[in-house]
Amino acid sequence: MKKKRLWTLTPFFLIFSAAILAMAIFSYRWNIYIFAIEMAIAAASIAVVALTMRYYNSYIRSVVKNSAKGVKGVNVTYLEKFPMPVLVAGKKGDVVWYNKLFKHNICGGREAAGDFVTQYTSGVEINKLLTYESTNVSYGEKKYTVFANEVTDGAVLYFIDDTKYKRIATEYADTRPVVAMLTFDNREEFERDYDDEQLAHAVVIVENTLQKWATKNHAMYKKVSGSRYLVIMEERNFRDLLADKFSILDEVKSLSFSGGKVATVSIGVGRGGQGYRENEIKARKALEMALGRGGDQAAVKTGESFRFFGGGSSGYAKLDKVRARVIAGTLIDHIKASDNVLIMGHVNSDLDCIGAAIGLWSAVTKSQNKPAHVVVDQSMSVATPIIESFKQSGGAHMFMEPEEALLTVNDKTLLIIVDTHSPTFLESVELYKRCKSVVVIDHHRMMVNHIDNCLVFFHEPFASSASEMAAELIQYMGENVLTRLEAEALLAGIMLDTKNFVLKTGVRTFEAAAYLRQCGADTVEVKRLFSNSIDSYKTKYQIVSQAEVYNSCAIACADDLGGDMRVTAAQAADELLSLHDVVASFVLFKNEDKINISARSLGDLNVQLVMEQLGGGGHMTMAGAQIKDSKMSEVRERLVDIISKMDIKIPREEVK
Repeated sequence: MKKKRLWTLTPFFLIFSAAILAMAIFSYRWNIYIFAIEMAIAAASIAVVALTMRYYNSYIRSVVKNSAKGVKGVNVTYLEKFPMPVLVAGKKGDVVWYNKLFKHNICGGREAAGDFVTQYTSGVEINKLLTYESTNVSYGEKKYTVFANEVTDGAVLYFIDDTKYKRIATEYADTRPVVAMLTFDNREEFERDYDDEQLAHAVVIVENTLQKWATKNHAMYKKVSGSRYLVIMEERNFRDLLADKFSILDEVKSLSFSGGKVATVSIGVGRGGQGYRENEIKARKALEMALGRGGDQAAVKTGESFRFFGGGSSGYAKLDKVRARVIAGTLIDHIKASDNVLIMGHVNSDLDCIGAAIGLWSAVTKSQNKPAHVVVDQSMSVATPIIESFKQSGGAHMFMEPEEALLTVNDKTLLIIVDTHSPTFLESVELYKRCKSVVVIDHHRMMVNHIDNCLVFFHEPFASSASEMAAELIQYMGENVLTRLEAEALLAGIMLDTKNFVLKTGVRTFEAAAYLRQCGADTVEVKRLFSNSIDSYKTKYQIVSQAEVYNSCAIACADDLGGDMRVTAAQAADELLSLHDVVASFVLFKNEDKINISARSLGDLNVQLVMEQLGGGGHMTMAGAQIKDSKMSEVRERLVDIISKMDIKIPREEVK
């Protein structure tokens, strides 16, 4: 609390002056010199008091007079009769006058002259009060709306007591409905591996945990279907969930089941809508987003924005191929209804992107006899080896540059997008906007700005690669549609994203690889696609040698090393994962006017969550980002700051 103005100390100066004068009179009979000194001090003190009182009275008259003028001719007498607390402040923010209601209702009968206005305005300065139309403040147990009127030497403040209405507004906001949709992610896995009695026991354990969680948060809990649940709560209870960061996700994962199985749930929350119906729609979209990002997480949708919690699991692969067969049938229908087909991936296309596109091109042209092209900017692609191999074998006609593809678009053109679902990462955004019929095939975890105006959205975040998904579809689109080169292109895409069948590899991954092997794919030839020159090999290990380990993450900056760093940086990031106690790796390199990051992990850290904070994306074990208008040192500092805030644990088997 600030001190009062100097003139409020006048009573103390009077007492001091009287005491000095009394001492002077008393010392007159003892020592004339002491008497003279004390009389001089007393006279000076009295003079100071007189001047201060004179200044004070002049100051008060001036401010109050101008205050009266500032309210359009209303005099101070009328201000005293105002039906609300009124305060007159000086230009320095000190209280110089107030009416009886202010003294009684706000000060509790205490004198406030000399106090600073900030004591009664929740710390808001007088100059800010004057710039605002009104200011909400609290004093004691009451709430006020303060209106400030500027005058020549200060301001007049009007305090409107609206405690009752603000409490009603707060209660209204606290009781707004929040709708949550929950799902038991891997119940199908339990159904496949457990008998009826074991399954019923496992489901009861999970549901009891969810019900206790809902009860603890004063929420309504209702089972909607076999693995879906509805939870409705108030906004005030939802704030507790935010503070708790949805610990129910970890609580469910900690449940013990026979066979070492782990249960996970996903949560979609809708809030901020006009009512239950609107929030329920938001909750469904949020749950779809959580599942699209791999499950085992909570997604909160407020307006058009999302917030995510959890997401530490790698997801659970589904063995059922029914969806792939249905998608293949639907895709065939759309291909038949089109005049031509364009297949496009993401910018800086890699082996997985081009491999999936080539496989689908083969299925479209051979089984459906439709003209098709793979749209790729060959100068920016990192899949040059596979493109060159097709050109040498007479397949150059299948590739088309984005500018050329724009000339072939008509109302019946079908665009198939592979290995990405975000419009910002497309090879050609203009081509996407031109095409009225769009199909998306992708395995990356769902991003907020995903393509949502497509005919088919085939998205499986548990799949190892887009090439794996394409291989599954091709099996249902016709027989003998893949040549050896085309099968090798798909197999190369799978091997790239799985790091030679090490990461994110499931049963369906090996089934797709077996199918491609039956189509003639030669693993030796595929391995040659990954071969490096001696220069890139040296550059890779130069990057590795410069790496630093921070919070169990290896970070390397490839600055001014020359050459095309896109492939080399990714390989260096893979190499850094072999270091002891390293759970993730990040390689930063400059590409034109952007700072690129290649991020890799073995599954112990979700690098997608890290890259999303830098404007990028990907999936749990492989992600990336591109940052414009930044220096290498600035991006590294931001990355280190993000990593420092994450709870990273070294895998148990590595701890000595």
